[in-house]
Amino acid sequence: MLNKVSKNEKRKKRHLRLRNKVQGTPERPRLNVFRSSNHIYAQVIDDLAGDTLVAASTLDEEIKSDSTGNKEAAKKVGKLVAERAVKKGIDEVVFDRGGYIYHGRIKELAEGAREGGLKF
Repeated sequence: MLNKVSKNEKRKKRHLRLRNKVQGTPERPRLNVFRSSNHIYAQVIDDLAGDTLVAASTLDEEIKSDSTGNKEAAKKVGKLVAERAVKKGIDEVVFDRGGYIYHGRIKELAEGAREGGLKF
């Protein structure tokens, strides 16, 4: 009998492999991305303290619009999380793509964060 592994389980495996190399520190926290079919979420995390410093998603009132699962919405989330991070004095982060391919909505979020002032 074949052992079926779902796409999400494969993504989680890739994410764990990535997390062995990427860790957020107070000086350079981790920008984590989670993507669902309808929304996209981003948070800046200090892994040493285990704290989420800032977060943004398509569920936020500033972004919430008709379409939340597209590239334009992802770019807005990137800009919003960068704006909130810069307000807190964070300008450098480590990008954690969450096991997703750097393409499409993930790429747009990263470009939006760069435009918002984050360096990675």
